Amino acid sequence: MNFLIGAISGIISGIFASLGMGGGGVLIICLTLFLEIPQQQAQGINLIFFILPAIFSVVIYTKRKLINWKLAVPFAFMGICGAIIGSIISDFIDGYWLSKLFGVLLLFIGAKELFKKPAKK
Repeated sequence: MNFLIGAISGIISGIFASLGMGGGGVLIICLTLFLEIPQQQAQGINLIFFILPAIFSVVIYTKRKLINWKLAVPFAFMGICGAIIGSIISDFIDGYWLSKLFGVLLLFIGAKELFKKPAKK
């Protein structure tokens, strides 16, 4: 059963990640709720999981000329800096509170998406 849950979670997370829709949120939720993996360990698994899907997605999006590299490189650099800072901070936050912060973040993002106005075309 754990393998089945892991396989389904991985497939759904990979699809969401390749669509740029936050597959990490799906994977972390599945790992913590269904497989009862501690939050910090689930975050580490999530990071390793997304290396290959990210590489494949970058290749495909680059071939389709959908990446503005002049804009993407500074964001990627700052994302790396943020990842380093976040990983250091996570050592000082108890897993219980980390999961609560993650839940609040998901609620905030969900509410924002639910109530945002459609873009004008």
